Amino acid sequence: MAKIKKEFVFSEDVEPHIARTRGILKDHPDVKKLIGKNPSTFWIILFLVIGQIAIAGLLAGQSWWLVFVVAYLVGAFFDHAMFVMVHECAHNLLFKKPALNILAGILANVPQIFPSSVSFQKYHLKHHAFQGVHALDADLPGNYEAWIVHNSTIKKALWFLFYPFVQITRTFRLKEIKMWDGWTYLNWAVQIATVVAVLFFWGPQSLVYLIASLFFSIGLHPLGARWIQEHYLTLDPIQETYSYYGGLNKIAMNVGYHNEHHDFPSIPWNKLPALKHLASEYYDSLKSHQSWTRLFFFFLFNKNLSLYSRVIRENRGKIRVTQEKVYIPDQVESKGEKVVAA
Repeated sequence: MAKIKKEFVFSEDVEPHIARTRGILKDHPDVKKLIGKNPSTFWIILFLVIGQIAIAGLLAGQSWWLVFVVAYLVGAFFDHAMFVMVHECAHNLLFKKPALNILAGILANVPQIFPSSVSFQKYHLKHHAFQGVHALDADLPGNYEAWIVHNSTIKKALWFLFYPFVQITRTFRLKEIKMWDGWTYLNWAVQIATVVAVLFFWGPQSLVYLIASLFFSIGLHPLGARWIQEHYLTLDPIQETYSYYGGLNKIAMNVGYHNEHHDFPSIPWNKLPALKHLASEYYDSLKSHQSWTRLFFFFLFNKNLSLYSRVIRENRGKIRVTQEKVYIPDQVESKGEKVVAA
């Protein structure tokens, strides 16, 4: 029987996407045409927010069992899609003015109850620039977190169930990232007002529906496998990032195209399939997932997979960390300089 790993996989290299980005730009300069904004994403945000709030209203005073069933079968998909929209806003992929993207992200965050849009942007951009660096990558499990959960099926299931809380605890170790500013306070104010309004007009069933939808969308649900798909060493002991090309991409706004997104975070969600097609020789050779549901159960019950199944590094490369901007090598100019993509 193979020895179960009780430590992360350490790499001495910088984050793994820079080299492929440069190679694709050299071999396929037309990829630059895919970089840009997609303001029509705002209408999707509006549809998702109105739809989720309307469902919450319809569940006012309904049986609790119905609240949780609808949250699992319907609300989780709405919330997951809204997370993708928040993600697009975090990369400023809707509008040219950063403030409009932040406001759109706050709007997309409304039905999710917990204020996360503004803080997500701060932490997520660091994840791109410093993938695998424990001090800056909130996507990485903490040492204590990995030690507690390890490879236990029951503990992994509980970890999925309470994943929103797990993500919050990770932020405490990221001392170099400043979370609080005016936008953060606005995000909190909007969410507090939402909770008060939902309780006042509709009552506890509607609020619980929104909260349950959030937890299912990123937790104990096949959609939760997305967090495993992206960077856990599920199919290869070296490949750090995986894409998902299954059918749920159609209602998850292509969020499964994760290698493509990390290589070019300035390409909006609707053009990621075009990137894969254009640079197919780069992406077809990588291992990928076709089913989140299969991956969900594979991760739960496979004792060889644990929270330690991640690559960590200390090498930050030459990328600078500031409180205002993160320098991401997603566009490489003719002279090879890194340009700001935050």
